[in-house]
Amino acid sequence: MGTSHQKGQTMQRSTGLLLVTVLGLAATACGSGEPASPSAGGAEAVTITVACQPAKSAPKERQAWDDDVATFMKNHPGVTVKSTDQQPCFDPKTFGPKMAGGQMETVFVVPVTNYADVIGKGQALDITPYTGTIKNWNDLRPDVRELVTKDGKVYGVPNVHYGVGLVYNRALFTKAGLDPNSPPTTWAEVREAAKKIAALGQGYVGYGEYSGGNTGGWHFTQAIYGRGGSILTPDNTKAAFNSPEGRAALQTLHDMRWVDNSMGNKLLVGWESLMMAMGSGKVGMMLGAPDVVTDVVNKFKGNVADYGITGFPEAKASLSGGEAFMINPKATPEEAKAGLAWLDFRFNTVGKGRFDFARGKTLGNPVGVPDNDVYGDSPTGKAIQADRVRNASLPVENYEPYVQAAATIPPKPEPVHAQELYAILDVPMSGVLSRRDAGIDQLLADAETKANSLLAAKG
Repeated sequence: MGTSHQKGQTMQRSTGLLLVTVLGLAATACGSGEPASPSAGGAEAVTITVACQPAKSAPKERQAWDDDVATFMKNHPGVTVKSTDQQPCFDPKTFGPKMAGGQMETVFVVPVTNYADVIGKGQALDITPYTGTIKNWNDLRPDVRELVTKDGKVYGVPNVHYGVGLVYNRALFTKAGLDPNSPPTTWAEVREAAKKIAALGQGYVGYGEYSGGNTGGWHFTQAIYGRGGSILTPDNTKAAFNSPEGRAALQTLHDMRWVDNSMGNKLLVGWESLMMAMGSGKVGMMLGAPDVVTDVVNKFKGNVADYGITGFPEAKASLSGGEAFMINPKATPEEAKAGLAWLDFRFNTVGKGRFDFARGKTLGNPVGVPDNDVYGDSPTGKAIQADRVRNASLPVENYEPYVQAAATIPPKPEPVHAQELYAILDVPMSGVLSRRDAGIDQLLADAETKANSLLAAKG
C-alpha cells in the first residue's frame, strides 16, 4: 500500500507496474556478528539486520533469499546479514513501537504513503553520501527518486512503483462462459461478469473487496480515483470524498453485494484475506497492481496460468503507489554502507536477486508479469524487461490489456496521512458490505467529519 505522503507531490509519468518479488515486511532485533576478515580498507566486522525475508510458507522463495544472503556475505567479508520475516514487512500498527523500542532493522521498508512522515520524524538516515553504492542509482526514475528526497537530501532507495488495474481469473472467466481475452472495461461489465462467476456455485465470488485493516479505505481510494474523484481537497486541508464519485463507488459495491449477490458473504478485512481468496481460485476479480499476481502465486498457491490483468474500468486516474528501503538512523556509516550494498545486490542488479528471472522461472514464479517501473525505460529498465521476457514462464499477452491501459491512465498519488484516512474510510466500506440497509450518505458524512478532525489536528 503506498504512495506519496508528501504534499503536492505528483507522479509525472503515466503508470508504473511493479512487481515486488520482495515478499513480506520488516521485523525485529539485531545481533552481534562473528569476527570475520576485515573488508577492504581495514573496516571492522559489521552486522546488519534486513527486512523482508520471505515467510516459511514460501519455502522456495525463502531459500532463494537465503542463498542470496550467503552469496552476498561471501562477496563481502566481514559483513554478517541477519534477516527478519515479519509479514507483511510494513505494519503501520507496529512500525512506531518498533522504531521507538530500538527493534527496527538496519534496512527496512516504508510504503510511499509514509515517506514524508518517516523522514520528517528523523526515522530514516540521510544516505546522500552513499547513493553511489547503488550502481544503477542514476537509472532510477527521477520522479520516483524525488519522492525519497527532502531538501536535497536522499533518505531511501526506491524499490517499487505501480499503478492499479483489474486483476482477474481467466480460468473462471472461461468456466463462466466469459471471454478471458475481452475483460470488462466498464463497471456495468464488471457487475455482469461477477454475477456469472458467482452463479458457478457455492463458494464462488465474482468480485472481491476489502472492508477493514486499512485496506478497505485503500481500495475505496482506488475506486474513487478511478471515477475521477479525490480523497482530499487540493490543499489537503479538507475531506473531498463525500461526493458523487464517493457515493457511486459505495453504491456499486452495495448493489453487487446485496442486489447481485456476487461478492460472497464473508467480510475480508486485512490484505492477506483477499489474497488468500484469490489464490483459492474461487474469486473472479479484484482491484490490484501486477504484484498481486506474484503474491497470489508465490504466497497463496494460485495457479500461475490463471491470472490476467487489465485496465482499471472507466478510469479517469489510477492510484499509484510503491515502497522504498530506508536505513535505520542509528546505523553507523559502516552499517549503512553494508545495508546499501545488500540493496544493490539483491534489489538493484540486472540478473541477480529479485531480478534473477531465470531462477524465478525454475522456482515456478510468475515471470513475465509487467512490473517495476521504478527504472522506467532507462538502460537498466530495458535490460530488466528484456531479461523478464526472455525468461517468461507465462503468457505475457495476459497482461497486455493492463500495459496498454496503464500507458493512457494518469497516475494519482495516495493522500497525505493515508494510513489514518484509510482507517476512517474502512468504516463506510465495511458498512455497505455488511449491512443491506446501510445509509451511504450518512456513512460518508460521518467519515467526512472524522477526516476533517484528523486534518485539523495535523495542521
